[in-house]
Amino acid sequence: MSELVYRTGFGNDFATEAMAGALPEGQNSPQCAPLGLYAEQLSGTPFTATRAANRRSWLYRIRPAAMHPAFKRIDDGLLRSAPFVEADATPNRLRWDKLPMPTKPTDFVDGLVTICGNGDGASWGVGVHHYLANRSMTDRAFFDADGELLFVPQEGRILLVTELGAMDVAPGEIAVVPRGVKFRVELRDAAARGYLAENAGALLRLPELGPIGSNGLAQSRDFLTPVARFEDKAVATQIVQKFAGHLWATEIGHSPFDVVAWHGNYAPYKYDLTRFNTINTVSVDHIDPSIFTVLTSPSETDGTANVDFVIFPPRWMVAEHSFRAPWFHRNVMNEYMGLIRGAYDAKAEGFMPGGGSLHNCMSAHGPDLDSFNAASTANLKPHYWDLGLAFMFETRAILRPTRFALKTPALHCDYDASWSGFDKLFGK
Repeated sequence: MSELVYRTGFGNDFATEAMAGALPEGQNSPQCAPLGLYAEQLSGTPFTATRAANRRSWLYRIRPAAMHPAFKRIDDGLLRSAPFVEADATPNRLRWDKLPMPTKPTDFVDGLVTICGNGDGASWGVGVHHYLANRSMTDRAFFDADGELLFVPQEGRILLVTELGAMDVAPGEIAVVPRGVKFRVELRDAAARGYLAENAGALLRLPELGPIGSNGLAQSRDFLTPVARFEDKAVATQIVQKFAGHLWATEIGHSPFDVVAWHGNYAPYKYDLTRFNTINTVSVDHIDPSIFTVLTSPSETDGTANVDFVIFPPRWMVAEHSFRAPWFHRNVMNEYMGLIRGAYDAKAEGFMPGGGSLHNCMSAHGPDLDSFNAASTANLKPHYWDLGLAFMFETRAILRPTRFALKTPALHCDYDASWSGFDKLFGK
């Protein structure tokens, strides 16, 4: 396969064609699109959203997307959605090892596993899923009508083939596929494992920088959007969609990836996390993790996110008269944390790549005993920390675990012991 091509910029209005003359120019033809293509508008926001918030793209495709039989319910497997009512919400801190890779051939759709989530299933909320696959999707496509999907690969490279182009995504990168956009997942390696945030709230965007100023964190220029490419194949293809929390499927006689050209600002994109500009100098106490926000889905309450995507990347650690690791804390927000590689600086052991942890609102957490002792006696000279890459999905509402998440052998039964053994230091 030839090297993939991308356009740079976040939320930009692009125009791209895989065949010259596929995009109309002005009143090119009052009755039909060029080259015998069908025009279709894909809207990711209401028509009347403000110009700054409006997201839509025009697709010029070989056959209309409307050309399909009725969808029928299929088995949901281990995929779950709001309302999350299988199990009680818990104030207890939870932690999981990585889930085992399937032993039988399993593609992305069949390998989806839901850990927790919140929301009303329609206008707000987030689902936290894992994907586990050992084979590529073949003559099969998927789209999510409930929310946009944020991919966080942990093991194995994947190729996301979408209606608007293709993206190679590797561990250390992220990708977002917008709500309603069809895609398939092809494996670049023998197997693939990763995390998936399903965002049913406002579309993910770059956070405001406020006092930081015009630079820092993620920059628009580092986000990549694929250019148009298409398949003109007459092949039986199953289309699976997630709709109102369940999986539905239909079958068509051609590839759905037949968009020859498109223009607009509603499209997939990817981002290399090594391009994140970390702001981390500490002189007093510890900077809040919001300083590591890559993308945010804001809510109607100012400063309170439907979901934030936060990373803890390799970075210079500079501190003066301060505790370098994260302090003990309780938070009104709810945190699901995952580890892409290496270690996390607040946990000496037990938190492994591919695993995860859940700390719901006001659940006290922080460094374990070994991490506390190491941080309390550390030489505070400048130090480059490059032991791992962790991330967090932080959300305003309680994350309710699924029945599977509470029953899987991957769940740690002794997670609370991470905070045992602290001696009384007062008065010594």
